[in-house]
Amino acid sequence: MSDSALQDLKSAQPAELEKSKDSSVEPCNAMPVLNGNKCVKKEEKALPECPDVTNGCEAGIVDVEYIDSENLTDLPDVDASLSTLLARLESKDWVKTCEALNNVRQLAIYHKERLRELLEPLVPLIVKSVKNPRSALCKTALMTCADIFKAYGELMVDSVDLLLMPLFLKSSQDKRFVCEAAEAALMSMTSWISPSVLLPKMQPYLKNKNPRIRAKASVCFSNSVPRLGVEGIKEYGMDKLIQVAATQLSDQLPESREAARKLSLELQAFYEKSQASSSGEGDCTPATSPEAESWEAFCQSKLSTLSAQAILRATVGVPVVPKETGIPVALKEAGIALKEGGISVAVKEGAAPVAPKEDGAPVAPKEGAAALGC
Repeated sequence: MSDSALQDLKSAQPAELEKSKDSSVEPCNAMPVLNGNKCVKKEEKALPECPDVTNGCEAGIVDVEYIDSENLTDLPDVDASLSTLLARLESKDWVKTCEALNNVRQLAIYHKERLRELLEPLVPLIVKSVKNPRSALCKTALMTCADIFKAYGELMVDSVDLLLMPLFLKSSQDKRFVCEAAEAALMSMTSWISPSVLLPKMQPYLKNKNPRIRAKASVCFSNSVPRLGVEGIKEYGMDKLIQVAATQLSDQLPESREAARKLSLELQAFYEKSQASSSGEGDCTPATSPEAESWEAFCQSKLSTLSAQAILRATVGVPVVPKETGIPVALKEAGIALKEGGISVAVKEGAAPVAPKEDGAPVAPKEGAAALGC
């Protein structure tokens, strides 16, 4: 073979190889769009379709539409949706899982009696989606939590333990749209579940090592207490609640301290209302009853000095000086008053004046005055 023929053959091979590579790669422009009940794909006619593989090597661009509860419509085939609901919630295709979660929301709104039978196996699957790192799936699951709290209320009490930690974590993360959905779910929980049952479940999270979790728990705790009412607060224990508020007032994050301040004001209002009602049972002027213990006295009797001052600073505005005990009282009984800058000696009637001494030498009470003799 001549040299020219070999040269032509070598130049032809790279051109064919490049052509085969170009023909094997097709642009992907399929965009699955999740819209409530179903997922549809929008494609351009000029470009070939590529598969949407969310759990494999390839992934399509997915546009998820979040539908508010009031805009959800009823399912066209309830029986078919119920029969495949659990399987779709366990699907590895997150788009199908989002579709199933929206079906749960629709069933909770329009067919909650039929969905009630599936609550026990349903909640762990919802929690799994809440923990999913994919933000779209996580937010859809959080919206589902809000709807089932509203639909079932007290029936969700047994499931709260599974949901509290994931909800607190998601409500304190950096992605704002996920955080807002988690806060909405927590608000729904505190609105539709009895506070007498919910408060004991939330209280351990007030001591969590994560300050963000403590802050979110403080907010939920503060929002739940007013729903107890005066009698409910008495049954739960005013002592316990005021101690919780005092502890959270010194927390690291401002959100937690603000929730504690709000709780302190609520407790003050309830306490004063209960004192007025109890004192006014046989008296027309309950506010002036000497038997009614003041808010300041109550705080000082139930809390340490520093904690009482923190509560009073948040509620009254000016810290109240704690009651004097021990050495100050003994000095007063002896006729000695403590003053800033030294000791003032009060002379009792009929007694000889005694001059204060310093290292055995008499000290003049005022500048320029003569020293008193021993």
